[in-house]
Amino acid sequence: MGKFTKEMVDDYASKLLIGLTPEENKMVLNEFEAIDKTIDMVNKIPNITKIEPMTHTLDDFVFDLREDVALEAIPIENALRNAGQVEGREIEVPKVVD
Repeated sequence: MGKFTKEMVDDYASKLLIGLTPEENKMVLNEFEAIDKTIDMVNKIPNITKIEPMTHTLDDFVFDLREDVALEAIPIENALRNAGQVEGREIEVPKVVD
């Protein structure tokens, strides 16, 4: 794929139902240019295709799994005791989405 153009950004923005001002379009083009430069730098690393992908950032990453032990739960009344608004066995929370 070639370089992104103003027309391509406008087309994608239209398909995503977002309108971009000329300034926003320029900002998006600048971001893609920076991404392209970074990808070009990575691609210039010698033998990059021969490097095995990492599964973790630390080579000596060791983890110990603990036993899965079921513990007794506290009674629901104790759990609800510190809750603000309670309705039956449920906690009322403020509405955050219309």
